[in-house]
Amino acid sequence: MAKANAEGKKTAKQDKKAWNTPNAKPPKGMSQERYDRLVAESKAPYKGFRKVIYASAGASGAIGGFVFLTKILAGRDVAESLPNLALQIGVVAITVFLFRWEDRKKKDK
Repeated sequence: MAKANAEGKKTAKQDKKAWNTPNAKPPKGMSQERYDRLVAESKAPYKGFRKVIYASAGASGAIGGFVFLTKILAGRDVAESLPNLALQIGVVAITVFLFRWEDRKKKDK
């Protein structure tokens, strides 16, 4: 591992690692809260955007599933609606999995 040199200064490797440690000292003129938020964003870029995409895809799948379920219950185009309903259920299942996986990463850290 990198160690401090003879004068007690940090090596380049230690300086590089220090910026992304939790509660590291922020640059001059920046609040600690904002710095911590920026560090978190650099570790998981576009996390909020991904969650919005997952939620919108899940909502779309739920609406589609409802439409195909009502078509099946009404007895219209049952042969065509069953595979479409299965696809919509799969979309909802995948988006729920991805949303939970995104939250699980946060809990692990």
